Amino acid sequence: MNKPLIVCALEAETQGQLKEYDVLYTGVGKVNATIRLMEKLGGIFLSREGAMLPSIVINYGTAGSRKIKKKQLVDCTKFIQRDMDVTGLGFMRGETPFEDDPPLTIKSTSEFNPINRNALCGSGDNFVEDKTNYYGEVVDMEAYALAKVCYKRQVPFISFKYITDGADEQAHEDWEANLAQGIEEFHKRVISKID
Repeated sequence: MNKPLIVCALEAETQGQLKEYDVLYTGVGKVNATIRLMEKLGGIFLSREGAMLPSIVINYGTAGSRKIKKKQLVDCTKFIQRDMDVTGLGFMRGETPFEDDPPLTIKSTSEFNPINRNALCGSGDNFVEDKTNYYGEVVDMEAYALAKVCYKRQVPFISFKYITDGADEQAHEDWEANLAQGIEEFHKRVISKID
């Protein structure tokens, strides 16, 4: 039987507390997340038939938000690419040029969601400390890439983010100070609900 796969950028985010689960650490950023998850799933162009794909991919990590208070665990079920900006050629912000599928906003296909806030996560390859790169309720650096790989492979995907900082000028200090607390909330509110 296929089991869930938990995907995190950094082992520091889990504090070594997920050893009994199938966990993939990708490294930081959309490119690393894409490569590592594609390797784990056996390549994006392989058919689903016969592949031992996970029953669900659950992304856990830390994030910033200007709309959700710090020290809260939220579920992200909508994903955009906040640093894709080809508006100069007439495309919408977040839209990948000349690509019809997936849509601008990728939506979670997971039936598993013990939180049900359904936040919009904007992923980009930069750490947000000002309003320039802020786009979405939650900002991170990997979720969109993971969601896109799962969309292409038709694997249910959901992301849970612990809000460590306000995506402002104190973000780096707040992220370091609040990093360790998130895994406790993830265990209590998500891991304990996995069948």
